Amino acid sequence: MGKFNEIIKSETPTLVDFYATWCGPCKMMHPVLDELKQKMGNKVNILKIDVDKNPAVADKFQIRGVPTFILFKNGKLIWKQSGGMSVSTLKQKIESV
Repeated sequence: MGKFNEIIKSETPTLVDFYATWCGPCKMMHPVLDELKQKMGNKVNILKIDVDKNPAVADKFQIRGVPTFILFKNGKLIWKQSGGMSVSTLKQKIESV
């Protein structure tokens, strides 16, 4: 979790996508996150965490369903929500921090 902690401590907001390979809604979020990165560029870090490969991280943040998104800035959890979301919703959350 060292690299993960280093990334979320950034002043740049970091959106973490907790997902699973078997999750249909998670797969639908891939193009949404790609578009979000295109629109926001270096104003956001986007990190994808496979809950099946990283159970310790998923447990630490009490991930009970996927996809779940958590927004961090300077190591602090700013916002957390489960379920699919639109580019505009995610962009708005990120810009508000």
